[in-house]
Amino acid sequence: MQDELQEASRKTPGQRARMSEVERLRHSCAHVMATAIARLWPDAQFAAGPPVENGFYYDVDLAHRISPADFEKIEAEMRAVTKANQPFERIVVTRAEALEYARRGRLAALSDRPAPSRFKLDILEGIPDGEPISFFRNGEFIDLCAGPHVMRTGNVGAFKLTHVASAYYKNDEKNPQLQRIYGTAFKNKTEMEAWFTMLEEAKKRDHRKIGAEMGLFAFDPDYTGPGLPLWLPKGGAMIEELEKLARETEFAAGYVRVRTPHIAREKMYLTSGHLPYYAESMFPPMELIEHEDQGARALHDPDDKFDRVLKSLQYEQHSPKEVEELVGKILGASAEAKHADADRYYLKAMNCPHHHRIFAAEPRSYRDLPLRLAEHGCCYRYEQSGELFGLMRVRSLNMNDAHIYCTTEQFAAEFNAVNEMYLKYFKIFGLEKYQMRFSTSAPEGMGKKYVDEPALWKQTEDMVRDVLKNSGINFVEAANEAAFYGPKIDVQVWSAIGREFSIATNQVDFAVPKRFGLVYRDRDNTEKTPLCIHRAPLGTHERFIGFLIEHYAGNFPLWLAPEQVRVLTIGDDAALVDYARGIVNELRANMVRVETDFGADKINGKVQRAEQSRVHTMLVIGPRDMAANAVSVRVHGKGNQGARPRTQAVADILAAIKGRTN
Repeated sequence: MQDELQEASRKTPGQRARMSEVERLRHSCAHVMATAIARLWPDAQFAAGPPVENGFYYDVDLAHRISPADFEKIEAEMRAVTKANQPFERIVVTRAEALEYARRGRLAALSDRPAPSRFKLDILEGIPDGEPISFFRNGEFIDLCAGPHVMRTGNVGAFKLTHVASAYYKNDEKNPQLQRIYGTAFKNKTEMEAWFTMLEEAKKRDHRKIGAEMGLFAFDPDYTGPGLPLWLPKGGAMIEELEKLARETEFAAGYVRVRTPHIAREKMYLTSGHLPYYAESMFPPMELIEHEDQGARALHDPDDKFDRVLKSLQYEQHSPKEVEELVGKILGASAEAKHADADRYYLKAMNCPHHHRIFAAEPRSYRDLPLRLAEHGCCYRYEQSGELFGLMRVRSLNMNDAHIYCTTEQFAAEFNAVNEMYLKYFKIFGLEKYQMRFSTSAPEGMGKKYVDEPALWKQTEDMVRDVLKNSGINFVEAANEAAFYGPKIDVQVWSAIGREFSIATNQVDFAVPKRFGLVYRDRDNTEKTPLCIHRAPLGTHERFIGFLIEHYAGNFPLWLAPEQVRVLTIGDDAALVDYARGIVNELRANMVRVETDFGADKINGKVQRAEQSRVHTMLVIGPRDMAANAVSVRVHGKGNQGARPRTQAVADILAAIKGRTN
């Protein structure tokens, strides 16, 4: 869904120039599909048709409700278009010419029509002055499009329509609701079949399905609310293991742990710059009036002047400097507010401003740097209801967060150490394929999209690029996609079945520490502002565990398994049960998550239940095992491992957990 929301915003020429070969192919296939639909239903009104992750879509307004039953005839018409091998011809036009075509209904159409191409008229209004306007023609079909495309329709390889959904034009519920027809395309049929095979396997590994089967988490929208996961005991055990891994790794790397509140005053986020830019992703504010004799009383006034100003800042175009001036006026205008003695609080949407205040809480010297503050902080983000998806898109998230405050001279070593931490985690979780996406600024965005510090942008981008190159990290560079305060790295990993996930982001921040007045005293006794590295190698519990469920298909390694060991007796003889309890007590004394099944039912049934529950290790104990002071070991998915002395079996379990091996 996030990719689709981003596609709703028109791509810049630079972003289009960087479209990959498969993105161009899928973009072209969207035009082939539109051509086919226009042939079948000439009155179709098309909006946007971009490539997205794993395919493409085209939004269309049409009286006929397209359903999967229509896919066969649409695909047949698409094959006719590709067989014709029509060239994709780019035609540069003036704005006046483009408007004239749109008014004639000629855009995204096969010929002139009585009704204008109304969505194309609207899209034309959004094209900045000075930017070239172009059409792309294939055969009789002409569309408003900046490209790029493959050379000919015959270059579109294998394709398939997948599903249809409803979507508001530009993803705004105030706009008309359109039909969104999805499809995918590949270079050839072999690649497409492999992708659909992977998709079928992904359905079996769906974290929502496996999470419910294993009792890891639950959602209760009626009471706790949508997108707010409840972690059940087995899921809580996994969280504790991940936090333990982070604590041990970060302690060894010189991090110190901190704790911060779940809420903060509005001033915090105005200073950081997250308000107003991030307001839509934050929960609405709480407004409080505190009285010594009456406590706090919450207020809500949707017509408050302050709300209106924030909304205007959010939706109107202002440079960062203009926003800073307006924010300063707002902060100084509390006496004019309707509730002059009220405080506005927000649920914490990010940890960094709180960590900045921890840095500011004490005088700092160059001797204190680098200072590495770590926290598994709980944040709250207001995702739209249509964007919520299991653990992958939630409204409460626990983040493996840390902020490293350092000097320019220390930056390379610190940033490289963060990358090395990622590589260590990749090895632990068996992640063989990864890529880091290095997002940089663009000159045209200075003072608008990005903090207006071109020299600092160049300096920090050069430093990040050098570290990535020197460390041999697999990365790609994406211009004009940085955060507003500095370059960033998005970490992509591929699961065991080849499915791509985005799990974490690193960011370099040279702007916000200055906004908070963060300084340290250098060797020459002058005050300087530190650089800040934002990093979260394990992402959030929610997203990372969702990924791990699908990566392992619920068959977790011993150290991470919610139920590590189950002790099963062959029968319920009292002496046998006592022997088994001794093993259980020994394991529990070493903090092993162990359960028991000492009932009188047959051992085959006990083993089957344990296998279905994805218990990692089963210790089967019968009279012979007891007599030999041994156990029979069975591992989920690997079967019977044979009898072992009791002390060896326990030692092997403890060693595997400590070493975080399978």
